[in-house]
Amino acid sequence: MGRTEPRVVAFGGGHGLAAALSAWRRITAQLTAVVTVADDGGSSGRIRQEMPVLPPGDLRMALAALAGDQDRGPDLAALLQHRLGGSGVLAGHPVGNLMITGLTEMHGGDTARALAELGELLGCCGRVLPMADVPLDLVAQVESVDPDDPQRLRRIRGQAAIAATPGHVRDIVVTPPDPPVHPDVLAAIAAADVVSLGPGSWYTSVLPHLLVPRLRAALAATQARVVVVLNLVPQPGETDGFSPEEHLNVLQAHLGGVALHTVIADADSVVDRRGLLSAVRACGAELVLAPVAELDGAPRHDPVRLSAALASVVGGV
Repeated sequence: MGRTEPRVVAFGGGHGLAAALSAWRRITAQLTAVVTVADDGGSSGRIRQEMPVLPPGDLRMALAALAGDQDRGPDLAALLQHRLGGSGVLAGHPVGNLMITGLTEMHGGDTARALAELGELLGCCGRVLPMADVPLDLVAQVESVDPDDPQRLRRIRGQAAIAATPGHVRDIVVTPPDPPVHPDVLAAIAAADVVSLGPGSWYTSVLPHLLVPRLRAALAATQARVVVVLNLVPQPGETDGFSPEEHLNVLQAHLGGVALHTVIADADSVVDRRGLLSAVRACGAELVLAPVAELDGAPRHDPVRLSAALASVVGGV
């Protein structure tokens, strides 16, 4: 590669992206997190209703995952994640959500500048950027799991509502359908050695990036190796009963010209290795089976084990 550290762009949101960032930061500091901005529940939803800003929750989690481990970095990351108590209007708001919102307002709505300043304060290993410059809404077609339900398909709007609706997500779109994307996001994709997708909520954190035309076009044009990290288990309400290969098949249907190069799956979570290998080859990619889950059996990716699997991929860039 001619460089000691690869340039990596990691897409996602929530806990899944935080896990990926915790692994990638062990490999490189040339790291850009591109974060979903469709959350409309909890603190983010309340802020989004009251102010013309991007929902800050997933952005906050990405900053915390990249916070420096020296000086005051860990303490500031803990402050960022701390949720206010009590029963008043501020109850439940993470401090970081209010900090991002306040800085964005101070800078005339420039979320990227607010995130850069907070990242500097935290000593972040990398940069955090929003996937779009305007808040997004998700609209899903959800199929009921009740065979006696006369209305098998329902159109559900909003990430929080989609997550709370029993059934199987069959399709998802974003609105507005062609949102503006920050130039720094497109520049990071163009310059990347590696782009990673997943793990995370498949329909609400991973796929939305591929539904934004400007992001998808940039991903289709990049020379970077595109790596997909599959989830360890299906997610209730989104991918109930999905096998690893079904996750991949859904992703492939949304690629729109984006080439996959590597698929990483936990060796112990794959029941049908032959089926997954067939699905991976159908995407034109290679399969890496590795132990990437927490050692205690919890359905979470272990940052150290995942970083080892990612490092094996980076070595082939």
